[in-house]
Amino acid sequence: MTAELCITSNFTFLTGASHPEDYMDRAALIGIGAIAIADENSVAGIVRAHARAREIARQVAERDAIEARDGPIGPPCPDGLPRAASADIRNVPRLIPAARLVFREGVQMTTLAATRQGWAALCRLISTGRLRARKGSCDIGLNDLPEDAQGLEFILHPAPQAQAGPRGAGEWRTRAERLSRRFPGQMHLALAPAYDGQDRARFDRLAGLAAHLELPTLATAAPMMHHGRRRRLADVLTAIRTGCRVDQLGRAALANGEQRLRSETEMRRILGPHGAALDRAAALAGRCTFDLGSLRYEYPSEIAKGETASERLSRLAHEGLHWRYPQGAPDKVRAMLAHELRLIARLKYEPYFLTVRDIVAFARSRGILCQGRGSAANSVVCYALGVTSVSPEIGTMVFERFVSEARDEPPDIDVDFEHERREEVIQHIYDRYGRHRAGLCATVIHYRGKRAIREVGRAMGLSQDTIGALSSQLWGFFSTKGLERQRMAEIGLDPDDRRLTLTLELIYEIIGFPRHLSQHVGGFIITEGRLDELVPIENATMEGRTVICWDKDDIDTLGILKVDVLSLGMLTCIRKAFDMIATHHGQRHSLATLPPEDPRVYDMLCKADSVGIFQVESRAQMNFLPRMKPRCFYDLVIEVAIIRPGPIQGDMVHPYLRRRNGEERVAFPSDALGQVLGKTLGVPLFQEQAMQIAITGAGFTPEEADRLRRSLATFKKHGNVSEFRTRFLRGMAKNGYEADFAERCFSQIEGFGSYGFPESHAASFALLVYASAWIKRHHPGIFACALLNSQPMGFYAPAQIVRDAREHGVTVRPVDINASFWDNTMEPDGQGGLALRLGFRQIRGLAEEDATWITAARGNGYAAVRDVWRRADLGPQVLARLAEADVFASLGLNRRDALWEAKATTKGPDLPLFARDMDGEAIIEAAAHLPAMTPGEAVVEDYVAFRLSLRAHPVALLRPILTPGAGGRCEAALPPSPGDDSPAVLANQRRQDLRVMAGARHGHPRETPLPIPMTRGNPD
Repeated sequence: MTAELCITSNFTFLTGASHPEDYMDRAALIGIGAIAIADENSVAGIVRAHARAREIARQVAERDAIEARDGPIGPPCPDGLPRAASADIRNVPRLIPAARLVFREGVQMTTLAATRQGWAALCRLISTGRLRARKGSCDIGLNDLPEDAQGLEFILHPAPQAQAGPRGAGEWRTRAERLSRRFPGQMHLALAPAYDGQDRARFDRLAGLAAHLELPTLATAAPMMHHGRRRRLADVLTAIRTGCRVDQLGRAALANGEQRLRSETEMRRILGPHGAALDRAAALAGRCTFDLGSLRYEYPSEIAKGETASERLSRLAHEGLHWRYPQGAPDKVRAMLAHELRLIARLKYEPYFLTVRDIVAFARSRGILCQGRGSAANSVVCYALGVTSVSPEIGTMVFERFVSEARDEPPDIDVDFEHERREEVIQHIYDRYGRHRAGLCATVIHYRGKRAIREVGRAMGLSQDTIGALSSQLWGFFSTKGLERQRMAEIGLDPDDRRLTLTLELIYEIIGFPRHLSQHVGGFIITEGRLDELVPIENATMEGRTVICWDKDDIDTLGILKVDVLSLGMLTCIRKAFDMIATHHGQRHSLATLPPEDPRVYDMLCKADSVGIFQVESRAQMNFLPRMKPRCFYDLVIEVAIIRPGPIQGDMVHPYLRRRNGEERVAFPSDALGQVLGKTLGVPLFQEQAMQIAITGAGFTPEEADRLRRSLATFKKHGNVSEFRTRFLRGMAKNGYEADFAERCFSQIEGFGSYGFPESHAASFALLVYASAWIKRHHPGIFACALLNSQPMGFYAPAQIVRDAREHGVTVRPVDINASFWDNTMEPDGQGGLALRLGFRQIRGLAEEDATWITAARGNGYAAVRDVWRRADLGPQVLARLAEADVFASLGLNRRDALWEAKATTKGPDLPLFARDMDGEAIIEAAAHLPAMTPGEAVVEDYVAFRLSLRAHPVALLRPILTPGAGGRCEAALPPSPGDDSPAVLANQRRQDLRVMAGARHGHPRETPLPIPMTRGNPD
């Protein structure tokens, strides 16, 4: 067996041309015993290789078991896939964790983690360089190497000048000598071919250099790709990285496709008399015993005040049970709680549940609304701890399905917080555990769709028009093995063009490649000891945040617990609405105490009156609500889950509706599947049901069902549901199910590959659906106000939210200099109700700080524009913006008069010396008689300032044209214009309004000549 210890994967972003999994598959195929994925100053890709090694080992074990029982399996399948199930693979390569460290002094070393202690030292070293540099960079020097480097092995890469001969080594040779003396027995010199015809002479010179440095040589192919066919893609990646075209790369391009993973036979032929270096590499690999799978992750113990985690969890859960059920919890709930606590104790997950509870408790202490969801969140324990407000009695899923001894996987709890205040929770976690113990997960940004077309097309020299034409075919682009020749011709492209054909091939090849690391939306890793000894830490783009280099899939692979701290705009809206209800009506509500099952709420939803309501505000949901006719909470759970790409593509929507409406008989092929699908009328709608169908109907083991679940995961990058097809259909047939039914079941399950929604998530979201619908039904003005104060969020713009509120009888008042605050507010309407007063936040371009000064200096009110300038100390641009927003209307000033006064006010200092003429008389400026705006101009200016108008809908101005004979209705719908109201004048005004509207539609509302130009410059 041989070893390759210096592999560069595509996690050296835009450099390596193969996935870590590709290297592992290739190594298994050509008989390499051990490989080290050594990316530049990073270990981001090694978990992927580790996972593939485990998969290969599992497939080899399955094959051996089958052969032991049934005899040898036939020849390999012709597809050539490097999988044990389809190729005669017996070799399972071992992964050695490593990184290629690039020091600021110009020295490069592949550093291998031989032991757990060495892995901790490597992670700390990378963290040091990453934390002192901006995101994506690493600033590391030779002085950062630890004094005690036990458990590390170093492979020194000769600099180009050192390879030329001893005389050219210069400072590099001096540094290499120091390193060899500093780390005796741990330092080695790499022999790597350059494939330029000079390798034998170069190897001789490097052997001499190694003898001088007293270092052993190690052989490596230094592969940049797993197979030579990736050479073209490697050049494209280089072109993208350097920002030039492939045909302009010059010496930056690879000279050939030889820098690939090589077998022992090939390496010995290349090395010639230096073949012993290959044996030394294998010996070093044998000394590196650390396995990533042996990484023991320790979650914080959460021991407090002498209480063990188990005792504290039990106490808090039983206290919460009294809080949730003041009249006494039902026996069923008590039994469920006892059962869950026993299972959590056996699996030692008490600290995890306590961490989530403490984070939620902090948020509640600050008045931050939150709601837990996830597989383990819909449990009695989480309900009692206050993590979720959804009663576990609503669902029917058993706790073992999510926290299972058989699968030995960590529980999953996501907690959504108000999107405006989540940062408080994140910083609390950092403060409590320390940045050396807590960090956010990464998210690997992969090449998908338009990015692949754009960047590869640019690197290949395609014109922007050609790239745009390809992007326009995005969805058809990846549905087949290439764009059809006819379709290419239809969009104006030559299907026989060689450059275009090659570009299409490279686009398909780059799909799925990682491009860079980003920050996960909120997945926190928290450890008992130092986090930077488990995984390297680096700075995030956002100030005050640090992240690790592994994403959520890597975390799951290693069994590391993750706490998801997510944000949700609707929670912000609901909390603000609850606060306003308490202020104006004296009623304090929470998600758990809202009046349940209000028929008036369901009546409203059945009418699709759902603008702004969480999850059911889209056009698809509005179309489905009257057909679904929800009448209870579980109907909302189904409503949330069914209008998703997975159920739609799996053709689950119409069968469910037909069965719900009695148009189709509800039947089950067996009693076992009836128990799984009974509550959804025989149609699988939830991810958990897909798993149960596989277990109950097709005889999948829990482990196989778990792999199916991972393939069904939302937006899975590499999941492939189709690979389970044969296994599923064979299992269904064995259990007596008809082939047509099995095919239909798998087709529905396969639909979840696009987007499958778990029941536990749907139940949590359904509670927010009900809460937002209840607020809208009983307090429409407050709901609209809270929505406006929580923007941006949802489907609808402020203009649509305001219009919907007015249609529900809400009085909406404009922004006023003496009545408005930064936020939109509710105020008495003079008739015993409440009116919605628009706030300064609705004015485009106005800063919150300026609005704060306006309200702080207002006192008993402003009497003129000059008062605002003098007391609030606002600049000329802010005053002009306020005037253009028509906030001075209550002072008797229209837009033009207010703007004129704002410009006059801020011309210069109001000093006594300049306030009188040469004779000492006061200077009185003549009044400006500015013509009033027409209704159309006023509406346009409203949209420019606010993106909405309370005067009229813009289409009302076009009604005389769109509906002949409706001129009277149009004029009645608009406020009367002062001045001459003769038909000729009104017709002229209407034509001018239409010209203004046309200009606004094209983004130039003031290009049409007006009587007095409304510019942002000096009106003089």
